[in-house]
Amino acid sequence: MAKENKTTPKKPKFNTWWIYGLIAVMLIGFQFFSGGNFASTKKANISELQDYLRNGDIKRILIITNTKQAKVFLNEEALKKDVHKDVADQAFSMSASSLPQYVVNYGDQQNFENAINSIKAENESLDTKLDYDQESNVFSDLLFTLLPFVLIIAIWIYLMRRMSGGAGGGAGGQIFNIGKSKAKLFDEKTDTRTSFKDVAGLEGAKEEVEEIVEFLRNPDKYTSLGGKIPKGALLVGPPGTGKTLLAKAVAGEAKVPFFSLSGSDFVEMFVGVGASRVRDLFKQAKDKSPSIIFIDEIDAIGRARGKNSLTGSNDERENTLNQLLTEMDGFGTNTNVIVLAATNRADVLDKALMRAGRFDRQIYVDLPDIRERKEIFEVHLRPIKTAETLDVDFLAKQTPGFSGADIANVCNEAALIAARKEKKAVTKQDFLDAVDRIVGGLEKKNKIITPREKETIAYHEAGHATVSWMLEHAAPLVKVTIVPRGQSLGAAWYLPEERLIVRPDQMKDEMCAALGGRAAEQVIFGEISTGALSDLEKITKQARAMVTVYGLNDKIGNLTYYDSSGQNEYGFTKPYSEQTAHTIDTEISKLIEEQYQRAIELLSDNKDKLKELAERLLEKEVIFKDDLEKIFGQRPFEKDQALEAEEAKNKEKLSKVEETAEKDEEDKAEPQTEK
Repeated sequence: MAKENKTTPKKPKFNTWWIYGLIAVMLIGFQFFSGGNFASTKKANISELQDYLRNGDIKRILIITNTKQAKVFLNEEALKKDVHKDVADQAFSMSASSLPQYVVNYGDQQNFENAINSIKAENESLDTKLDYDQESNVFSDLLFTLLPFVLIIAIWIYLMRRMSGGAGGGAGGQIFNIGKSKAKLFDEKTDTRTSFKDVAGLEGAKEEVEEIVEFLRNPDKYTSLGGKIPKGALLVGPPGTGKTLLAKAVAGEAKVPFFSLSGSDFVEMFVGVGASRVRDLFKQAKDKSPSIIFIDEIDAIGRARGKNSLTGSNDERENTLNQLLTEMDGFGTNTNVIVLAATNRADVLDKALMRAGRFDRQIYVDLPDIRERKEIFEVHLRPIKTAETLDVDFLAKQTPGFSGADIANVCNEAALIAARKEKKAVTKQDFLDAVDRIVGGLEKKNKIITPREKETIAYHEAGHATVSWMLEHAAPLVKVTIVPRGQSLGAAWYLPEERLIVRPDQMKDEMCAALGGRAAEQVIFGEISTGALSDLEKITKQARAMVTVYGLNDKIGNLTYYDSSGQNEYGFTKPYSEQTAHTIDTEISKLIEEQYQRAIELLSDNKDKLKELAERLLEKEVIFKDDLEKIFGQRPFEKDQALEAEEAKNKEKLSKVEETAEKDEEDKAEPQTEK
């Protein structure tokens, strides 16, 4: 029986288009077989008609007024003539003798009638009748009558199919489903999954997220002691640090349904759609509980109510937020649904959303440190063919302040640069070029620069390098170039120390190094230029932060005017008086001028070395740390840093030795306790 079923041919499926095709064939056949067309009638012109009329061949002329046609009927004597032999044979063969023998198309009816009447007046013996009639086409009349209704019904059927989601677009994409959730459900069997192994660094954040996954896998382990599973976790951090990647890893590791969508998917132009989608999302999640909901960029709907903008709040967004608050912690909520959310603007989120019971945990995903950057490089270097001598530790040191997305971009850019140079493997220099390309921009070697401008740029960059070399807390130099790159005419690369807290002396040294370029122009040329715009912008922000944010100014005192909640962002008044504002401006200007004078003194004392460095820069266009050591000697502060690094390594070795010793003691003690 099974074989018979396999061999039996499948019947064709019924399709509604067959009905449409059948109706079209019937209409065409009706038109073809209707009597509206004159298949056996010959066409004639007006001059031929007049000749036939003068010869007495025409029995009757029927003028069809609505079609501008005249039907000509011949008498019996005319049908016997050789001139009308063709139409005579057709007339005798046709069963319907009422068909005309000729059809004449005329233009103006009045002229046509006058011509016929004048011929009849000339020949009084003619007995030709002249009749009038109107002809109707049943098919055309039926078509024009039913066509509007057919079109309306067809459009209505098409819209109904689109509304129900039958013709493209899933649930939520059509009119009737506009209140449905747009969340994508990840299926562990079919979807490509990201695991925690693909997430380098972020150890603290991974621990928190792994625990959330464990909550859903084994809830009895935690609820047996009376604890409750947390309802939400908020991933907060700068852009590119791996918040969405961490959520993808949760989707790959959790053996539960995972709903993913963006905060902007809730908001539409229709009123009430956002709240409806929130309800539908949580309904789907509860039906498949235990489950996880991930909302990326939640600040799109979670912004503080009543503080959206100066022009007024968006009621639709607030309604969506209210519904989200109710679903997360309200009557009838289900604890087996955990909400993950990601944002880089946690300061603008509503306080009700951040309270305990909704987002119980706030996981801060910070920029990676040097150890985490090494791990991220190792992940992104897997698919890249690199040279065997490539030092990953060096790459991690050369990218301070880079996020995970920046490091991925560096690896990709390095591979492209190596391919452009037709190399078989990506080398260390390719990665350095990629860092320069991302930080500084593309080199513009063909940019036209006058010798005077080039000399000014060289002394400007040499001033930065000299001052930073002389100051203890300034970032050590890596490379200086006077080749235009991006929007800058010259650039200097430094390797800043990664600090968690910054002291006033360190900030002042950095400001002084930033002012070294303008100070060098003043010392060498006796005048300054507009080339220090980016330096001035940087130090002005830094000085203002010292005075108004960090409370590092003696005159202002231990005060800060920084508002972490962001409420003063939309205010029209300053949080201090006009007198205090004058004092702040004075202290900022004083602080910057002190560092500027300090840079001028340093460069004046080392003017010869500054000139030597600038001349070498003009000659080579690019100089490195070794060139500065030849001119200035080794930096005295680096010795202390090297000793500190060695001491840190020794401490790590001692701690590892102590840990292994403790483990050995525990292993020895365990069998004794068992005995």
